[in-house]
Amino acid sequence: MKRKFYIFNFICIFSVLLSFETGCTEKDLTKIKTEPYPLQSEMIIDSGSKKINSKSAEEIIKDMGFGWNLGNTLDATVVLLNGGLSTETAWGMPKTTQAMIKDLKQKGIKTIRIPVSWHNHIINRQYTIDPKWMRRVKEIVDWAIEEDMYVIINCHHDNNLIANTCNFGNGYYPAKKCSEESKLFLSNIWFQICLAFNDGYDEHLIFETMNEPRLAALPTEWWFNEGNPSGTEAVKVINEYNQLILNVIRASGGNNSERIVMFPSYAANPQLAMYKAFKIPQDSSENKLILSVHMYTPYDFAMGEGRDKFDESVKNDLTAILNGVKIKFQDNGIPVVIGEMGATNKDNDKDREEWFSYFVSTAKDYGMACIVWDNMSPDNTQKSERYGFYDRRNLKWFFPEIIQAAIDAAK
Repeated sequence: MKRKFYIFNFICIFSVLLSFETGCTEKDLTKIKTEPYPLQSEMIIDSGSKKINSKSAEEIIKDMGFGWNLGNTLDATVVLLNGGLSTETAWGMPKTTQAMIKDLKQKGIKTIRIPVSWHNHIINRQYTIDPKWMRRVKEIVDWAIEEDMYVIINCHHDNNLIANTCNFGNGYYPAKKCSEESKLFLSNIWFQICLAFNDGYDEHLIFETMNEPRLAALPTEWWFNEGNPSGTEAVKVINEYNQLILNVIRASGGNNSERIVMFPSYAANPQLAMYKAFKIPQDSSENKLILSVHMYTPYDFAMGEGRDKFDESVKNDLTAILNGVKIKFQDNGIPVVIGEMGATNKDNDKDREEWFSYFVSTAKDYGMACIVWDNMSPDNTQKSERYGFYDRRNLKWFFPEIIQAAIDAAK
């Protein structure tokens, strides 16, 4: 009865509004709602029952240790509207196994971020997620939960990559002209995620609203100066998307009313998060929100060309951004998780080891947790994409000393 009651309330809360509320002021952001389509027979409903611990976001972060991303796997996309289960291996990854998850835990990984794309797994015009896909996501999440790991699931490569466009089946786009379709997509997708993941999951499951929302295919995709009109509009639209998703999560009741929720700034860029236009979502629960940022920092060491030695200049540049995030957010009660970080392979293993050790230990001192990005490609022909750390086929680490340094730094 308890589960049915939550579902009934969840649907009723959204059925009262038949239109969108856009252009909201700061005071009425919590009223941003859109009407998900009715419950479909294909939707997966969580029937579990676990007591959720009332730990704050800060307490959870202290326990997260060093984390790892299941990159280029459940987030892989294909052209088809419903790509099916085969998308898991579409970008060259092996099929995820329980043995992989157990091996990660044995190494000392305490948190696994599982990026998930959804727009390529909807089966009808009501945005219903393919039940086979949802069950597969749950299966991998459950394996990690069984290992007592923290698990982060999100809405990953669902940002439309065509400029200022958002049509049915292509996810969302953070421009005001695209907000109606975007809100339909986001509210319906998160409605179903919340149905599938609720009372059966305690505080070890964390939701992340979006991944790197941005003005794709435009000059401002990854950076713009504060005050740029289109960039500022995008930030405000992202504020609305974050609030909408949080409203959907809280409205689902049960454990989701207290679940930890991570939310990104524009492109998950920590520097753009400091712009005045970016706002923290308003939450009905206390101390349950985490800012999600990505840091491949400094860029010319971690991803680009120019520097491959971990010297004082690299250290100072990294410290400056970490300290800025600390002052702006950590010191003002908004804890931070660095959901993606890492340094590409330039045949500089020792310098990367020092970079990881310093990065993770400094973040730890500041109250932040770090999660390494991994595309299992240490020798990618594109040097900026050499983010391979764990050999999932052979259950071995490509650079064990680097990972061990990061794990030790997080203790």
